[in-house]
Amino acid sequence: MKDLSTATLLAYIKAFYNETWIQRYGKPAGPEVLTLLWSVTVSIFAIGGLVGALGASFLMKILGRKGALLLNTSLALMAAVLLALGERAGSFEMLILGRFVIGVDSGIGLSALPMYLGEISPRQIRGFIGQFNSVFMCFGVFTGQVLGLPEILGQESRWNYLLGFVALPALLQLCALPFLPESPRFLLMERRDEARARAAFQAFLGKEDVSAELEEVHAEGRAQTTMRAASVGQLLRCRAVRWQVVTVVVTMACYQLCGLNAIWYYTNGILREAGFAENTIPYITLTTGGVETLAAICSGLVIERIGRRPLLIFGFSSMAASFSLLTIFLNLQARVPWMAYLSFGCILAVIASFCSGPGGIPFILTGELFEQSYRSAAFMIAGTVNWLSNFSVGLLFPFIQEALQTYCFLVFTVFCLLGAGYLYFILPETKNKTFLEISQSFSKINRVDCSSPETEIALSVKPGAKDTMGIRKSEAVEMESSF
Repeated sequence: MKDLSTATLLAYIKAFYNETWIQRYGKPAGPEVLTLLWSVTVSIFAIGGLVGALGASFLMKILGRKGALLLNTSLALMAAVLLALGERAGSFEMLILGRFVIGVDSGIGLSALPMYLGEISPRQIRGFIGQFNSVFMCFGVFTGQVLGLPEILGQESRWNYLLGFVALPALLQLCALPFLPESPRFLLMERRDEARARAAFQAFLGKEDVSAELEEVHAEGRAQTTMRAASVGQLLRCRAVRWQVVTVVVTMACYQLCGLNAIWYYTNGILREAGFAENTIPYITLTTGGVETLAAICSGLVIERIGRRPLLIFGFSSMAASFSLLTIFLNLQARVPWMAYLSFGCILAVIASFCSGPGGIPFILTGELFEQSYRSAAFMIAGTVNWLSNFSVGLLFPFIQEALQTYCFLVFTVFCLLGAGYLYFILPETKNKTFLEISQSFSKINRVDCSSPETEIALSVKPGAKDTMGIRKSEAVEMESSF
């Protein structure tokens, strides 16, 4: 809901809180009370996200990827009811609870959905499919901006319907998801159900012969030290995935600390400085959502040609350059009025740079850098870092902005440069690689031996080859699997 601008939505909700307070206690709420209620309403979303991220691993282990997403749909519907009816019921507690529930929903969804997409996608288009997560998040922002226009739901009498609109995508998912198969990798490696895994592969790939795909998953299982899902503690203690964990932590932290959320704080003010009429600003800021969505789509179209690593490095580097220029233009626009147009151009450049790589690829990487037994724990760590960083930005940015004024974006420039530098020196390319090949690419930096018999077998199964037990590997099955 980036438009029905946050300031306008804030005014509507504070007015509702004050009116409810008067009805209950016979006097208006003080400014401190209203500020506290609004702060709780905003921050509890990130707290809910953290709870969802911490619980997602358990849910996916018990219910599977598809089952966790189905359960998550019920949370979205529950949140929509609370958010839509809170104003009618005269209960600001319902709004706060609704924000918490939708936060839990987001925390689970940002773990379960990228994992599901990564596990069902052929490796040749795994990045392309994974970027749909980012595309639809950006499209959701743009949809919120459109619905928040005064002619639609951006009025004081309709803002509760805008908050309840989240029910529509939840209902669409509830109608479509039951007809999709469970993740075949989950079925084969964690449930040991080869018949259902075969059927799932056949449904997703549209072909009868999926023996190569099944053999690849079996090979990954043979190379793993354990077939059971690892805990977070086991993941953190495992030397073989140490730098994968560090990479996920750095990437997810930079995803939040790169400053995109802070950029919205300045957008409307810059447009006012440029001389645009107040009633035209909501329509002009639609360009931010449009650029966001377009950049995410373009990223999805080129990710399998360019790769994850170049897009991430380009995205963070471009954001750093745009933030630097924005700082210069913000300091000059008081003396040179037309600088405000350049400042707005920098905002669009920051948004486009973010969505070209950093906006979606961190979730793809989290699924790609780990083998099956470590993947759930990895998403729990990634989700925890994501939501703690989100909460930190929301908590600290007002103080940073007050202390540094127009120089506040230099803080985010530093994070963007640090992220780009780390990825340049540490991250290998993962496009068109199997999960085992990706793990092997980290073996040198992790200082582990990747030449064990099991790993060699898993990475190079050839027709007629024998494993260490003298068993022939699928007489005529070559490892040219889509997965």
